[in-house]
Amino acid sequence: RQKRIGRDGKTFDFFKFRSMYTDKCDFSAEGKKWTTAKDEKSRITPFGKFIRKTNLDELPQLWNILIGNMSFVGPRPELPKFVDKFQKDIPDYFRRHRVKSGLTGWAAVNGLKGDTSIKERVRFDIFYIENWSLWFDIKIIIKTAFLILGEAFGGKYEYRNRP
Repeated sequence: RQKRIGRDGKTFDFFKFRSMYTDKCDFSAEGKKWTTAKDEKSRITPFGKFIRKTNLDELPQLWNILIGNMSFVGPRPELPKFVDKFQKDIPDYFRRHRVKSGLTGWAAVNGLKGDTSIKERVRFDIFYIENWSLWFDIKIIIKTAFLILGEAFGGKYEYRNRP
């Protein structure tokens, strides 16, 4: 359970299976430890590698959807310490909080999650918000399904070498 920032800047409990060694996590208020490709060997447990590769670590977020804190599609929620920093650095950052956070999203299916550019992620999130439609959500869900299958066999999308 972690605190995350969702719609309208409200904090909510975010559920996710633990995949890292506790002593390798950065719990400090000012800490910034993104999980990177090289972290796979040192910070992530053997079982954690499996649940992250298969995206099973995201399964508890279905509870967040059922209780109304999140939706299936939308911008991914962030930790409060990162939201404060990103708001200072990226002028349009808070616009992504006008909708519910999502289990998957336009930025995520385009490889912008984890240790990737926050500015690009925000750009994709805002594009999603401004162009929302039921068809767009369906497209993202279909793309997510293919991405999950691809990650199960080829590794995390955001860590792969892409052109």
